[in-house]
Amino acid sequence: MFYHNFKYNLKILFRNRALVFWTYIFPILLGTLFSLAFSNIENKEKLDIINIDVVNDNNFNKSIAYNETIKILSDEESSDRLFNTKYTSLEEAKKDLENNDITGYLLFNDVDEVTIFVNSNGINETVLRYVMDEVKSNKMMMESIIKKEMANGNYNVIIDYDSYVNEIKNLINVDNIKLNDISNKNMSYTMIEYYSLIAMACMYGGMISMTIINKMLPNMDAVGKRIAVSKLSKGKMLLSSLLSGYVVQLIGLIILFIYTILVLNVDYGSNLIYVILLALLGSMAGLSLGMMLASALKVNENAKMGMLIAISMFGSFLAGMMGVTMKYVIDKNVPLLNKINPVNMITDGLYSLYYYSSFNRYYFNIISLVIFSIIMIIISYLALRRQQYDSI
Repeated sequence: MFYHNFKYNLKILFRNRALVFWTYIFPILLGTLFSLAFSNIENKEKLDIINIDVVNDNNFNKSIAYNETIKILSDEESSDRLFNTKYTSLEEAKKDLENNDITGYLLFNDVDEVTIFVNSNGINETVLRYVMDEVKSNKMMMESIIKKEMANGNYNVIIDYDSYVNEIKNLINVDNIKLNDISNKNMSYTMIEYYSLIAMACMYGGMISMTIINKMLPNMDAVGKRIAVSKLSKGKMLLSSLLSGYVVQLIGLIILFIYTILVLNVDYGSNLIYVILLALLGSMAGLSLGMMLASALKVNENAKMGMLIAISMFGSFLAGMMGVTMKYVIDKNVPLLNKINPVNMITDGLYSLYYYSSFNRYYFNIISLVIFSIIMIIISYLALRRQQYDSI
């Protein structure tokens, strides 16, 4: 009975034209669109040296942490140079910004706080804000350390600003902003778009499991009525449905990987086996999410499918698919949201393979996907067990 249900589910899925489109065709069309739309983005959005003005007054001169940081990041002899800084008056800075000669200018007040003035919200503006935020955060931490040392009688605390600035550079490098070629893979800034595409394809696997489960429910389909009075247990029904959906989903992923690698020339790096592992677990997360929604929601099939698509698209948006800066904004302000977002678990895991020498962050996302899938499957099983129907 288990094997029969497995084969029957495969037939249902492959005969569903809408499902075949969303699983096999749509990701390829979207990947092609990315390739056409962002083919020159490396040239357009590559993070070059950022032109900024600093209002050079007494307030700025008294701000040692900001002063030293900007000085080091503006060093013309450094290979990691980030800023081309001009120290000028407030009037001249306003004029430069109006003429679009600079990304923005910095104005300091008498309590050692900085205000950033920009005209737009592009990549350079995001980097400028990010650096200033990190300077503020590290400055507060150093002040706390100094106070503790002085309280212990140590009045000769020396601050190593070079190490302090290097820490900021490292944070920028691992938080989705490319300062320079920090790896031999020369990662494209648009790779996050392809990562989101893979994640979205994984999440669309939920359509597969939702279609199967809906067919298995007596109140949704005539086939479900026959299954309800059969000897097939809810657990075996759930397992056979999950496995058949997984097979269909894996075929779609294989096609997508082959197309993006051989046709679109997407470089997933030297850790391809880890990329594939993450996609496999991501597919399970997508399938389990669709299964949970189909089992737990007491609405019609169209409403369930609409909710699944909405969750998948919203998750892709938060993970950076509709704008690469969105991922940074969410990670910076609402980190918990992306930690429970299965789309971000996949994209972040893929991204970590490029910029981290260790696999700690990658394994964290792997474990998160496993836990997410298990929770969704348990909820699905419990929801199906609670459903009772009269038998003849």
